[in-house]
Amino acid sequence: MKKLIFVLAIVLCWLSGEACTSAIVSGKLTANGRPLLWKHRDTNDQNNRIARIKAHDGLLEFVALFDARDARDTAAWMGFNERGFAIMNTASYNLNKDNVKEKDMDKEGVIMRYALERCVTVDDFERLLHALPKPLGVEANFGVIDAQGNGAYFETGNYSYVKFDLKNAPDGILVRTNYSHSGREDEGYGYIREKNAKTLLAPHVLRADITPAVFTEELSRTFYNSLVDKDYTDSGERWLVDQDFIPRRISTASIVIEGVLPGEDASLTTMWTALGYPPCAEVVPVWTGENGVRADLQGTGKDRRAPMCDKVKQRKAEVFRIKRGNGSHYLNMSRLYNREGTGYCQQLKPQNLEAYKKGYEEIARRRQALKK
Repeated sequence: MKKLIFVLAIVLCWLSGEACTSAIVSGKLTANGRPLLWKHRDTNDQNNRIARIKAHDGLLEFVALFDARDARDTAAWMGFNERGFAIMNTASYNLNKDNVKEKDMDKEGVIMRYALERCVTVDDFERLLHALPKPLGVEANFGVIDAQGNGAYFETGNYSYVKFDLKNAPDGILVRTNYSHSGREDEGYGYIREKNAKTLLAPHVLRADITPAVFTEELSRTFYNSLVDKDYTDSGERWLVDQDFIPRRISTASIVIEGVLPGEDASLTTMWTALGYPPCAEVVPVWTGENGVRADLQGTGKDRRAPMCDKVKQRKAEVFRIKRGNGSHYLNMSRLYNREGTGYCQQLKPQNLEAYKKGYEEIARRRQALKK
């Protein structure tokens, strides 16, 4: 195992780190009682894709988000396996204080693929963190859920971790961005984004009506800034500085993995996927098994780029259309929201809600088939 991790780490040493906004939601807060794992991915690598990795050599089948350039599928950035175990991460910047060389870091994706192939429960992942050789080459908040309804964040550095169990969360929800709650105070990033997420989620927490759409259609498409306590989404302003919103210029996906009820077949686990810049993205459900990943989410051609991601990137180019000087820091809100109702967010929301409706109808069909 040590040799495998070492080889994979060498292959992946050039891959970029992650930013991201994320959450784990207990089934007691969701509309259907099933837990949720959400990641709004921020990364400089704008070409993402979804791939199904079949079971082999005693390892588990899984589906996951990969960078297009990762030809060998060595680093998974969010995914779930055939047993209902799901994992994601956000980068942390206030945990490590050691002498591990930079070339030996950024192995979060390698470890997540390793876990997807082997873990069934949250406890399995904790045992894995104990067993892997140190230093791990990571500085991250790993979020996991399993088919028994368990969930936890593992704030993980090179030599140790601190576990935050969903069972102990007073309101049944955990949120993480780019610092660790167990890390050095006031270091790291994402403090404003974390409060953005908590503020936007608060009404849903009170009503216990959180759904995957709350994340993909609300949080990932809302331009609220908690520091100034202003929501610019419907402000009517044409240009905004791209600063401290959940959706960012480097956002590349918003994905929600919806788990199952305890005792329910793990094959019903669903990954609701908005690939590409989330305010311009379309939601597509993903499952394990044959035909579980729609073709336009998968990498094609020699560069392994997903057609859906390319489509969304074209829309994004209209939002961030100024290329000279500091123009890339400004977004054209009128391409997302406008009085005419022709903005991408306005047009895509009804389409995405219909995709959710059809997706849940398919889940119901699958659930019925399992009873026969």
